[in-house]
Amino acid sequence: MRRFIFLILAVVTSNLSAQIALIPQPTSIYLKEGAFPIAHVKTIYISSELVRKEALVLKEVLQGMGISTTIKNGNVKRIAPYISLSLLKSTPKKEAYQLSIKANRIAINAGHQAGVFYGIQTLKQLSVNKSSIPTVEIKDSPAFAWRGYMVDVGRNFQSIALLKQQIDAMAAYKLNIFHFHFTEDIAWRLASKQYPQLTDSANMIRNKGKFYTEKEFKELINYCKDRHITLVPEIDMPGHSAAFKRAMGVDMQSDSGVHMLKNILKEFFTTYNLPYFHIGADEVKITNKNFVPEISAFVESFGKKTIGWEPGGNFNKNTIRQLWMDDAAVTAGNNDIQYIDSRHLYLNHMDPLESVVTIFNRQLCGVDRGNTRALGATLCLWPDRKIANEEDAIKMNAIYPAMLAFAERVWLGGGYEGWVSNLNLNGDKAFNLFKDFENRLLIHKKQYFKNLPFPYQQQSKLTWQLYGPFKNGGDLTKQFSPELPDFNLDKEKQTLIAIGGTIILRHWWAPKIKAVLPEPTENTTWYAFTKIWSDRDAIKDFWIGFNNLSRSPATDSPQDGTWDNHKSEIWLNGKLISPPNWKNAGQKGDSEIPLIDEGYEYRKPMALQLKKGWNMIRIKAPIGSFKAKNWQNPEKWMFTFIETPTN
Repeated sequence: MRRFIFLILAVVTSNLSAQIALIPQPTSIYLKEGAFPIAHVKTIYISSELVRKEALVLKEVLQGMGISTTIKNGNVKRIAPYISLSLLKSTPKKEAYQLSIKANRIAINAGHQAGVFYGIQTLKQLSVNKSSIPTVEIKDSPAFAWRGYMVDVGRNFQSIALLKQQIDAMAAYKLNIFHFHFTEDIAWRLASKQYPQLTDSANMIRNKGKFYTEKEFKELINYCKDRHITLVPEIDMPGHSAAFKRAMGVDMQSDSGVHMLKNILKEFFTTYNLPYFHIGADEVKITNKNFVPEISAFVESFGKKTIGWEPGGNFNKNTIRQLWMDDAAVTAGNNDIQYIDSRHLYLNHMDPLESVVTIFNRQLCGVDRGNTRALGATLCLWPDRKIANEEDAIKMNAIYPAMLAFAERVWLGGGYEGWVSNLNLNGDKAFNLFKDFENRLLIHKKQYFKNLPFPYQQQSKLTWQLYGPFKNGGDLTKQFSPELPDFNLDKEKQTLIAIGGTIILRHWWAPKIKAVLPEPTENTTWYAFTKIWSDRDAIKDFWIGFNNLSRSPATDSPQDGTWDNHKSEIWLNGKLISPPNWKNAGQKGDSEIPLIDEGYEYRKPMALQLKKGWNMIRIKAPIGSFKAKNWQNPEKWMFTFIETPTN
């Protein structure tokens, strides 16, 4: 890890622990004795009118705590206790800030308004008890300049209210790029005065008639700007453009298509003032070799910086590449190409418990901190499959737990080379750092996400004993000693130890992503055991799953009476636990049929009867061939079991 944090904590009460549970963790924090009586603050002093907007943000934060304040020019005599906001030339980094909390005053100093805004977000997290906050000295700045979050509204429309909810979360955790992907094969979602047919409901496949007006889009841009977030628009071209073809009657790469597209772009650039423009250009056969260079030059003629997906089109050297798969040509040290990392940052392919682990452990851009080429990273939400309601995009893809893990990593930098899917794969130091983060994450879940989907439970204390491999010869029902009545767990030595609520034995993208088994083998069976304690006979809720379906492919639903296609099984105290009664049992995968209960994070938890004392969980996880029947149905060799307490 590239930084270390100074914490002087003599006697830390649980309340104080909550008060210093900051996400992202600051560069340095020095906790001192004493407290500041924030409940008695009456005045916010500003060094100039340049920070009045930020002072209004702070005033609103305090008002939400029941504290009424006025904003005054900092040149007048100050009456303690007070808060001051100042721009200082001595702080050259745009997003850096210093937060100094003494017994009689709070001072937030920065070289730019963005730094002042981030200092306010940190102060807000320190003010959880609304009465007093610890005296502390914080110096903070981000490792990466580009800290992004992307939503795909082309496939599944999201209301302005839901978009603002996500933008608010971004701002609270110091993300600064909102990547807005609003065109797709499914639909074109932004109004055009010149070509209104683009948003005609007849040319949409889902959410017919749902699009953003010019007024709404400008509102969204300004909403981001007020929170020091830059909106990055994307019109995907020439691929993912079937909606364009339906509306315009021509292929985007044709001469007529290029002409129309230029008209659309000119209208966009003369209507909206944004510094970046994403042209997509991935997953398409280029039939017009001049298309990408010509469109790139046209975009740049309006003073915009182009961005494109890599691998993708034949971009010029000025185009920022957003990595989603291969990267050798871009990240090589002998070129000047700038890039953004989105590799293995697609939430629609991640299990909710896995996503927090893998993102927290990531080394973004392959470097510890950003530079002139490695700009940063963008976390992506691609719910390709149709969803029943817009909130499902947030719940099914576990947006907020993953966003907080990403915010921590992209702000702090560091992390570890390679991609891991489970907890204890990077050694003890990494595991202890994760446990600290997880404690802070759970505090934030309770304090800030009470009424929002936040599918995450503490998993760092859940340990599994794994036994295997047992050769099953392709017979997934074959029994082995760990499931026989005379198997003695205390006498048999486990093969491996695994930790977590979701255990991935072999990742479906192996060997690129590391999982629990160092050398997984086809046609084998593994068993996993853990014990859970109950103070009394009680019914408790649990998440249980064996195949967390991606929200992108048209994956088949489980057959009736099964957990998955591997014949996986689970027992509680020797009694077999039956799988759910799937609502779409045996349904062949279809991108236009929403998922309903296939994932543990969006179906009702399973209620299990526990006995007083220790309870034994036994899991059987067989596998046949690693080769999937098709790309829509990857062989996911995994299981999830974890308690889901209601409080």
